[in-house]
Amino acid sequence: MLNGIKFFIKNFEELISGFFLSLMVSIVIMNVILRYAFNKGIFWAEEVATISFVWAVFVGASATYKHRMDVGIDFLVTKTPLTMQSIIKLVIDFLLLIINGYIFYLSIVFTKISAIKPTAVLGISSAFVNSALVVGFGLITFHTLRFIVIDFKSIKNPALTEETSG
Repeated sequence: MLNGIKFFIKNFEELISGFFLSLMVSIVIMNVILRYAFNKGIFWAEEVATISFVWAVFVGASATYKHRMDVGIDFLVTKTPLTMQSIIKLVIDFLLLIINGYIFYLSIVFTKISAIKPTAVLGISSAFVNSALVVGFGLITFHTLRFIVIDFKSIKNPALTEETSG
């Protein structure tokens, strides 16, 4: 039981993103089959697939960022000594904290504004759709803070890497 909870917490973003991606693909396939086989589609399929896509993308972006798998060009940084690399990473982390934190703040504002607007087909609050931004950028901001701690430790000990620090 405890291992299952640890697995869920460690892989939260991947599980949520995978769920919504699977839901989106399943609904689209089911709707295509129903349209061709019975000439009758599911009226809400497109909206649910779109909502699932939004959640899969923004929470998936957080999962990618968590593992530092986002695209970056570090050719010049890798040519510097380890201590300098750690300092550069820390400066970049602080810049990303400002940017991601601001986008997180804007996503909260946007979600609050959209709460009164219902979706076109299901009539649910658009805040549910837009809260994917809050969750995604909130987690990205959290991971940026985690990277700052890791990179700060690596300045003190250049041999310390993210894998050894947890």
